[in-house]
Amino acid sequence: MVKHLHRKGEITLDDILSRLYLRENAHRIGAIAVFIGVVRGLSSKGDVEKLEIEAYEEMAEGRLEKICKELENKNGIVAVEIHHFTGEFKVGETLVYVVVAGSHRKEVFEVLREAVERYKREVPIFKKEILKNGESYWVEEYTI
Repeated sequence: MVKHLHRKGEITLDDILSRLYLRENAHRIGAIAVFIGVVRGLSSKGDVEKLEIEAYEEMAEGRLEKICKELENKNGIVAVEIHHFTGEFKVGETLVYVVVAGSHRKEVFEVLREAVERYKREVPIFKKEILKNGESYWVEEYTI
């Protein structure tokens, strides 16, 4: 089983891509799409200084694994990996990598979007925004 939650800096996009090419079924890969989520410097409430990311780790790992496995069963998909970081992050730092490999770009792009939407909705990962003015608040995205 792939580990999906990491402390900041524990895994790189190069690590993830290198592992994809070592898979037994890597010969089926004709397209790879990547979503990289980064800390945005603006929110609806003001200028962001940093984010704190926490997760209900045991449940989050299980749900991320479930999403990846379900999406890997779609036609033309070889691999789906979601790697989310926890800890404290400055503006511009990477929070998540979602990587989808498959035979053709059409299926890969569709599954990438579904993977991003599902992890945001289904996985207990919590984001606290700390603004430059000192105000802080938890952002609600997780809904299940």
